[in-house]
Amino acid sequence: MSSSEPVKGMRKNGKNWHDNKKPFRPTSGMTSYAKRLEARKHQEAVKEHEKELREEKEAERKAHIQHIRDRRAAKEEKERYEKMAQKMHHKRVERLKRREKRNKLLNS
Repeated sequence: MSSSEPVKGMRKNGKNWHDNKKPFRPTSGMTSYAKRLEARKHQEAVKEHEKELREEKEAERKAHIQHIRDRRAAKEEKERYEKMAQKMHHKRVERLKRREKRNKLLNS
């Protein structure tokens, strides 16, 4: 028998599958104010870092969506000009393109 482990007999109520209770020590979990402050600072730093990562990921996502929208708009505009070129002369289409570009710059 080892001397470090106390001898355990049968529990009085017979519920041997339960762990033995440890003595109640209300001050065992208390930490100093400085330690609590340090832990709080660490938690805040972690939260701030997580927030930055989330914002960065969201910004990348929005940039990707905007890129897709811009590409679609350019494709639609190109198709529109191709349809116009089928109906009218290409020089007139080029003139209309330039005029529309000027109007876009003025209106925005």
